[in-house]
Amino acid sequence: MRGTLRLWAAVAVAAAALIAAGCGGGGGSKSSSSSGTPAAGAGSKGGTINVAIVDNPQMKDIAALTPSLFTAKTGIKVKYTVLDEGTLREVTTRDVAAGGKQFDVAMIGMYEAPQFGKSGNLVDLTPQAKADASYNYNDLIPAVRNGLSADGKLYASPFYGESSFLMYRKDVLKKAGLTMPAHPTWPQVAQIAQKVKTSNMAGICLRGKPGWGDLGASLTTVLNTFGATWWSAKPDGSIDKAQVNTPPFKQALSFYVNLVKGSGEKDAANSSFNECLSQYKDGKVAMWYDATVAAGLLEASDSAVKGKNGYVAAPTFKTPQSGWLWSWALAIPKTSSKEDLAWKYISFATGPKYIKEAGSKISGGWAAIPPGTRKSTYTLPQYKKAAASFAKPTLTAMTTAPINNPGTTKRPGLPGVQYVGVPEFQDVGNQCTQQFSAVIAGRTGIDAALKNCQDIASQAGQ
Repeated sequence: MRGTLRLWAAVAVAAAALIAAGCGGGGGSKSSSSSGTPAAGAGSKGGTINVAIVDNPQMKDIAALTPSLFTAKTGIKVKYTVLDEGTLREVTTRDVAAGGKQFDVAMIGMYEAPQFGKSGNLVDLTPQAKADASYNYNDLIPAVRNGLSADGKLYASPFYGESSFLMYRKDVLKKAGLTMPAHPTWPQVAQIAQKVKTSNMAGICLRGKPGWGDLGASLTTVLNTFGATWWSAKPDGSIDKAQVNTPPFKQALSFYVNLVKGSGEKDAANSSFNECLSQYKDGKVAMWYDATVAAGLLEASDSAVKGKNGYVAAPTFKTPQSGWLWSWALAIPKTSSKEDLAWKYISFATGPKYIKEAGSKISGGWAAIPPGTRKSTYTLPQYKKAAASFAKPTLTAMTTAPINNPGTTKRPGLPGVQYVGVPEFQDVGNQCTQQFSAVIAGRTGIDAALKNCQDIASQAGQ
């Protein structure tokens, strides 16, 4: 795995410059916070850990609740660095895969966990997870646990799990005399988006912001179901030839670009999950294809669109399913000198007790608690009531996500739907989505972007 580590290190060079300022709000950090001072009378308890998390609403919730639910009981002070998705991935690549020592706990996902784990850069959490009765290892949803594991070892503990599906305003479609199929195709979605768009409301919101986990995530699911792939695979599963210049890839990209330019949100080239979430909640878009975790925020007690939404399977074209499988999860870098404190925090943040305690304390209420990680979550009476409209579609999407066979052809690396499970994809995906986002913004054409991306992808693995 030394070659893999060298590649991760090379990708991380730019990130090192980005975060040279450390945790104090530098490096593109949206915010930085602390869990407060240890409780009085903590005795021998205490200590401080540094934790990097993504800037999604559920993570902001736990950062706000950490002082009362964790620090007050353990004396362990938590210093959070809250980053947007792209910056977080650059930071974790530098700090985890390239041997940095900035964080004791880092938020990563299913793309990174198996690869970083196999490379020897993460602590194997399995012994602690199984020994910690309050954590309840067997309560984890198997598909999520497996996606964060390699060779049977759990390398990251899931904070929330998700697939992707189509969210839509039932009232808007009803007013237009339209019915949403339970399993829509992308052409059907495009027709509906065209019919419901107005001068004040876009037909659909789709990610257009550069980044392998931003535009790259939703676009790759479209590529898969249109019969395209980033690379073909050699018999041993390694990268073979780049497939960006093939007709299926051009067809899928053209469809995506035309849909978002013709019926999509304003400023689509700068939009990802959080931007689409805001526009949907503000009544500026009629449909949104993205992560299932968004449903809990749309149905939250403080949401203006609560009760107005429908949820159906991720749109398809040539494949029976197309939804992704993902988890934002917490891992301990091997470079941390505070493994015991880090595990205590992870056990708190990703254990069943936090889910039970958070439901009555966060502004969004029970609908907005972290979903998709534990079987016990879906037996809680309060959650079953709050999540009645989306819990079943979420679990169905997660269990049917075609992680082992996401497209029509074999692809290299570890299983994945909205990414290719090879280290090279991070750099290639970031560079190519810059090209594709420029097409959405109208700064370049599809043919030029495809040619440039083919050249970039052809260099991978050489």
